Amino acid sequence: MRSTMDSENGTVKHVESSLPSLFEIEESDDLSRLLEKPRAVNIERKRSFDERSFSEMSITHSPPRNLDGVFSPGRRSSINSPRSSHCVEPHPIIGEAWEALRRSIVQFRGQPVGTLAAVDNSTEELNYDQVFVRDFVPSALAFLMNGEPEIVKNFLLKTLRLQSWEKKIDQFKLGKELCLQVLKVTPVDSGFWWIILLRAYTKSTGDTSLAEMPEFQKGIRLILALGLAEGFDTFPTLLCADGCSMIDRRMGVYGYPIEIQALFFMALKCALFLLKQDEEGREFSDRIIKRLNALSYHMRSYFWLDMKHLNDIHRYKTEEYSHTAVNKFNVMPDSLPDWVFDFMPSRGGYFIGNVSPARMDFRWFCLGNCIAILSSLATPEQASAIMDLIESRWEELVGEMPLKICYPAMENHEWRIVTGCDPKNTSWSYHNAGSWPVLLWLLTAACIKTGRHQLARKAIEQTETRLLKDSWPEYYDGKHGRYIGKQARKFQTWSIAGYLVARMMLEDPSHLGMIALEEDKQMKPSMKKSTSWFC
Repeated sequence: MRSTMDSENGTVKHVESSLPSLFEIEESDDLSRLLEKPRAVNIERKRSFDERSFSEMSITHSPPRNLDGVFSPGRRSSINSPRSSHCVEPHPIIGEAWEALRRSIVQFRGQPVGTLAAVDNSTEELNYDQVFVRDFVPSALAFLMNGEPEIVKNFLLKTLRLQSWEKKIDQFKLGKELCLQVLKVTPVDSGFWWIILLRAYTKSTGDTSLAEMPEFQKGIRLILALGLAEGFDTFPTLLCADGCSMIDRRMGVYGYPIEIQALFFMALKCALFLLKQDEEGREFSDRIIKRLNALSYHMRSYFWLDMKHLNDIHRYKTEEYSHTAVNKFNVMPDSLPDWVFDFMPSRGGYFIGNVSPARMDFRWFCLGNCIAILSSLATPEQASAIMDLIESRWEELVGEMPLKICYPAMENHEWRIVTGCDPKNTSWSYHNAGSWPVLLWLLTAACIKTGRHQLARKAIEQTETRLLKDSWPEYYDGKHGRYIGKQARKFQTWSIAGYLVARMMLEDPSHLGMIALEEDKQMKPSMKKSTSWFC
């Protein structure tokens, strides 16, 4: 639904029936009082913005009137740790990045509530002029690391308010558990990112009052209920369709994609930190701990691939039965792709893309493996092996522009069948092994957590040679990421924010504490290897 803002009283007027924007729902109850509502709305805009498109929004942009001090080098998070000995000198593009990030800020009733996905004025058919949960996370981390938590708090409040709004598609009502999602698609990861961001805000600011509000506790439980619900599935992992995550087009990730499993694991651990230990909180905590034990065992055992496991699969017998079966998913050794034997280094390993009956997706996916490290889903040994693999296969995975979203690309007949001849996902483009600058912050965080600061510095320096000059594109094409994506948006906000977050984490690794989780030494699987999930 396209909307305009009544500047006299701050209310929203719907002018055209379509999909609703993120912030057009009216405020009410106690949550509304936490967001100040001035009588007039600030409609100041930069001259370079497209006046026609923004005049129809229910929200307004207001870039800072004074950009002095938009970045404070050395600003520290609330987590105490020694200043890094791996500091990098400030780069000239940092100021440009902060100015570009601030141009994307969205104001709602005079308060900053998020950032647009992109501010690209080169095309009138821009569908990124909205605020999305997933896209805002790097922006939120950048603001938290720079000591500006207000926009993050407002965002969490506003998205929580949307959770209780009745959602419909073609007049059919959707369940309340489908919160924080964009209509017409079902991004399973959005709710998980919301919990992770709430924990990041709490760790960064020390403000526990927000998460302890009854409305926030209910919001956490609603999101978790979807993942913890019993169904027809037989695994502790989550069964998901294609397009359920950052990879939101057909890419053959249906089943149990690594990205969703890693984010699910991380959200569960963050929820344990956030849930109050009242009756409902304790009940959910017990369910979370049981699921975490099963999920960690399953992922570490069956999704992990290194030289030894690859050789074991190569020698699998098929049609095995009973508890003595080694090939538990009846995977045919002939289904192993040729490329994986050359890709696997003698030292190193990774979590593969998917595991389901008679099928393994051996592709390497960046976000899932980095989140596995940050959440401690990966054991310390596995985390180190993932970094060994990235270092050994730097040319393939990082190339000239960090970082491949997945590897390798689907080509020819496989691309036609799996993607439906998707013109955006041609080989080595977009989600089909394109290079995404936003993933730089995840790589940097994983590098810092595993003590590989030099790899993070190398990736950041490579990024700095291109990003500003290329106007902060959404993604790059080609086997080595040499070309700006054929349909990439310019001034993509998370490309900008991802660079800033990576820079600030390398400058002050204490910031890692708001996004990384330590391994729980007490979390040990209570099941034997041959025991099924339901036994």
